Amino acid sequence: MLLLWYHCDGTSPTWAVPEQPQIAAKEWVFRGQTEHFVDAHIQEIPENAADTAHLAFLHGPSFLSGSDLRYTKSKVWDFMKHVWKAEWQPEPEPNQHCSRMLLQHTATVFGKRFPLLDLSVSARQVGPGLVFLTFEHAFLGHGVILQTVTPLEPLLQNVVHKIYYQKNVPAIVPKFILRAECVQFERDITIWNNKQYLLKPLLVREDASIQKHRRWFAQFYSEKSTRPSALKEGLDW
Repeated sequence: MLLLWYHCDGTSPTWAVPEQPQIAAKEWVFRGQTEHFVDAHIQEIPENAADTAHLAFLHGPSFLSGSDLRYTKSKVWDFMKHVWKAEWQPEPEPNQHCSRMLLQHTATVFGKRFPLLDLSVSARQVGPGLVFLTFEHAFLGHGVILQTVTPLEPLLQNVVHKIYYQKNVPAIVPKFILRAECVQFERDITIWNNKQYLLKPLLVREDASIQKHRRWFAQFYSEKSTRPSALKEGLDW
């Protein structure tokens, strides 16, 4: 993966991308990737980490029901549900350009917990467009999904997910994880492609982390950040 620094003011890099030691040591190997194009504001995708309230509604139905939101609540797949617990926080200096979401996942089958699908995920965002989603599973090993968000136009983002996993774990395991992640991500895309990004949305107390995320993400804009001429006063694209 080749990563390039770009700043609209011509500023030199102010932080570096951390190395994933297991990939550098070839302990974790490449096991596949997905690519999507999202018609949304650049900030929509990372802001998802702070919107913990949407997890139960959008990502609670079984991934087996697919990504089409018309059918995710079908009774055919109602026997399985995902349960999420998440917390998002920005990191302190000198890593103020980073943030982290800690996510605990469990699944229930016919109302009973299915321990084989227990999963711990640490999603560390580095800058505005790179995320390290590190997985830890008691039996199926460890790995990471690298998410990159590249703006192609003001409302068009290219999102790529690459998964690296322990080389001693059968490839079917990371491919299963990547497929499940892809289904869940495509549910988000349906929402992003059909919503408007508001500068001042109506937020309730439970949405406090969204406002906190917006204050954190504001560091990646500058006075010279490109905006459509008709929208100089805001980010409501």
